Amino acid sequence: MEKRLPTIKEIAKELNISVSTVSRALHNHHSIGLRTKMKVQELARKLNYEPNQTAIFFKQGKTFSIGVILPNLSESFFSSAISGIEDFANAHKYNVLLGQSHDDKEREKQIVETMKNHRVDGILVSVSKNTTSYEHFESLKNYRIPVVFFDRIPAMPDIHYVACNLETGIQESVDFLIGEKRHRIALINGPDTLLASRERLQGFRGALKKHKIKLDPRLVSSTDLSLEGTNKAMQQLLSLKPRPTAVIAFNDYVALDAIQYAKKANIKINKDIAFVSFANLPVCTYMDNPPIASVEQFPYLQGTKAAEILLQLLDDHKNSQLQKAGPYKIILEPKLELHG
Repeated sequence: MEKRLPTIKEIAKELNISVSTVSRALHNHHSIGLRTKMKVQELARKLNYEPNQTAIFFKQGKTFSIGVILPNLSESFFSSAISGIEDFANAHKYNVLLGQSHDDKEREKQIVETMKNHRVDGILVSVSKNTTSYEHFESLKNYRIPVVFFDRIPAMPDIHYVACNLETGIQESVDFLIGEKRHRIALINGPDTLLASRERLQGFRGALKKHKIKLDPRLVSSTDLSLEGTNKAMQQLLSLKPRPTAVIAFNDYVALDAIQYAKKANIKINKDIAFVSFANLPVCTYMDNPPIASVEQFPYLQGTKAAEILLQLLDDHKNSQLQKAGPYKIILEPKLELHG
């Protein structure tokens, strides 16, 4: 038969003192004398007493756990972001519960519901590419569970978020390619559902206008971020006459798929067509034909900043200050990293 763990009541009964005295002694409260503290703590060790964390959390009104929902941990960007989140959370005595949506909006909703039922104190989210309605996030307000978004930001009003300035990233990419004498620039954008896709397109238009280049709508393609979607986008671009001399890809994964497609079409990478992408995956430095440049979006820092905002929201005093000031929004400036 499994041995039952001792309780505070049993310690109190053994020492003939009150339960509240035992509780204070175990927490080294200044109101309890040294002799009583020593007796209580010695008996607790002897009985292998362990505090009831559920009861403690209930009393404090917190579980000291936060949820993180992201599309796919296998992506280097998100694994780096989760490292930043965990490092910051652990330094502040918070545990992290992780859920992957795998870009499935129904799975994302299910994870939100599960985390709510497990009473997480707050949630950090990078939304699914297929998420077009946000009731599952809105509903968390009824349970006083704050949400902070990072990287993939939904088109919701009055939200807390951390993101990278994608328009600046596109601007730097176009400036670089123009400097390389590549004027026929194409864009393989992401799904229209993502705010990040709209920001990239807006930045692309603005950058071309700055260089007095008229936008050819045929040079703007899109992918659902799958291999098939990217191959279709590349097929469309390579069928153009004249074809593009440069392609800006939604992210490094899209760029890598696009590069493979171009190689199969006997196109010399970064000679016939140059590729620039977003995310700056570490693996790019080990490739024979990497994108010629990639926009660094600082995922670790994004994760750290998002966790910092969430913990501030969980601090009652800081939360009241933030509410007066409005939603917390941090936009990081990107950096174009050249490869080779």
